[in-house]
Amino acid sequence: MADIKRKGLALQWQMLIGFIVGLLFGLIAYSTQRDAAWVEFVTTYVTGPIGQLFLRLLFMLVIPLLFSALVVGISEMGEVAALKRVGIRTLVYTVVVSSIAVAISLAVVNWLKPGIGVDRAAAAEMLAQSEGRAGEIVKAGTEQPSGIDAFISIIPNNLVEALGSNSAILSVMFFALFFGIGLLLTDTDNARTLKKGFEGLFDVTMRLILIVIKLAPIAVACFMFNLAALFGWDLLIRLSAYVGVVVLALGLQMFVVFPLLLKVFGKKSPIAFFRQTQEAAVMAFSTASSNATLPTALRVAETELKLPRRISRFVLTIGATANQNGTAMFEGVTVIFLAQFFGIELSLGQQLMVMLVCILGGIGTAGVPAGSLPVVALILAMVGIDPQAIALVLGVDRFLDMCRTTLNVVGDLVAAQVISAGEPEEVPDAQPQAA
Repeated sequence: MADIKRKGLALQWQMLIGFIVGLLFGLIAYSTQRDAAWVEFVTTYVTGPIGQLFLRLLFMLVIPLLFSALVVGISEMGEVAALKRVGIRTLVYTVVVSSIAVAISLAVVNWLKPGIGVDRAAAAEMLAQSEGRAGEIVKAGTEQPSGIDAFISIIPNNLVEALGSNSAILSVMFFALFFGIGLLLTDTDNARTLKKGFEGLFDVTMRLILIVIKLAPIAVACFMFNLAALFGWDLLIRLSAYVGVVVLALGLQMFVVFPLLLKVFGKKSPIAFFRQTQEAAVMAFSTASSNATLPTALRVAETELKLPRRISRFVLTIGATANQNGTAMFEGVTVIFLAQFFGIELSLGQQLMVMLVCILGGIGTAGVPAGSLPVVALILAMVGIDPQAIALVLGVDRFLDMCRTTLNVVGDLVAAQVISAGEPEEVPDAQPQAA
């Protein structure tokens, strides 16, 4: 995909270079010029604002991308009966597999405890320094309803207000699903024109996302410089442990849970599946965006896995925003890691609440780079952790985003394989007529 590359060097390598450059210069500043005025000036007026602008650009595009993707995905289902049957099975699958994913992630992070042993004074200083950088992420997530009010608030009473808030992602998702069903039921010229309008919105938003992604190497360099200049080698050690735990949890889901699902329910050899889906996996890792990888995943499902088109299109389109195992696992590990990092004990009940919100967050997070950061900030606030702590993981988020997006996309293809395996034989046979 040429849009995600610059001349001569793929984006993932630019990202790696930005990560290393920012880390090295930050460590040098920490080791030799820790209290110098120029370091504070650079982090306050140069690297900090650049990183913040990058995040704001991403958040600006999250809602329109989520809304248009869901509306188009539902409206293209073709018939209500198919929507009901496949939709229910997809929902049950998503909740069950996401629950397994989050349980694995919480078990691993509680077992290995990557956040234990950090200098508390440095941690407090990190929070004080990060206020401006992370404040925009958590601004809308600090005052959220709880209990039955949280459930009721999923249905928005003011769509414009919900569209204007990154913290109301579930509300936007509900309305998009509801609106998509209405568009599916309305067979008129005007409705078809409206559907094309939403397709155009999706295309334009995706184009803008790809443009913003090109700024990621610079933003990552800025994030890493800021963090390393303040925390130094202790940060490197803690973040390395954190990254290792996230990757381990993702690996368990990818190479243990998914093969079992494919073998038992998908009627598919795991080795053959991973071989046939490697193109989509590489694209997901490169773009760190489930939505950007969606066209490739759809083609792989149809041409390589030979899945029924209307099943794969529905499951993969919904999965790009709803079936995000990697995102749910990342959110769970990050919240517990930050709790450990700042010496905050979470009770079993609080961890169960984290698990529940991570499952819902995996369903309601837009499949774009950094789309899970507002959800993480929201969960932090819910369990009594200062949401500003999210700034600690921003520097390594890009690499982890690439890893968890790969799991998300492969998980969507696993879901499509499992759902298709349980469909009646006549469903695939009907597809040539619609081509």
